[in-house]
Amino acid sequence: MKATEAMVAAAEGGVIGDGRTGANLALGAGLVGVAVGWLALRRAAGRVSTGDARTGAMAAMVLGLVGTFLAVLHLATSDGGPGTGNGLVGAVVAVPSGLIALVLGRRALTRSRRDARPG
Repeated sequence: MKATEAMVAAAEGGVIGDGRTGANLALGAGLVGVAVGWLALRRAAGRVSTGDARTGAMAAMVLGLVGTFLAVLHLATSDGGPGTGNGLVGAVVAVPSGLIALVLGRRALTRSRRDARPG
C-alpha cells in the first residue's frame, strides 16, 4: 500500500474502523501539534530550558500539516451530514487545530531563528 493510499484509507476510516476514525486521527494529530507547538514557543521564549525549540517547531508544523490534510481529506470524502456518525464534526474541529499547530510552530521557529542570530 502506497503512502497516499494509506492516508486516504485513514481519512475515510475504512481500514482501521468506522467513519469517525479518520476524523479522530486528524484531530489527534492537530491537538498533539498544538501542544508541541506551544511547548516549542515557550522554549524559544526561554521559559522552558529543556529541549530544542527548532526541533519542536518543525514537529508542530508537520503534525499540523498532517492533521489539516487528513481532516480536509475526510471532509471531502465523507457522505452525509453532521450527526450521521461519519465524523464530519470532528473533521471540522480538526482543521483549525491543525492550522493553529502550524501557526504556533512557525512562530516558534521564527523566534528561535531571531534569538540564534549573532548580536
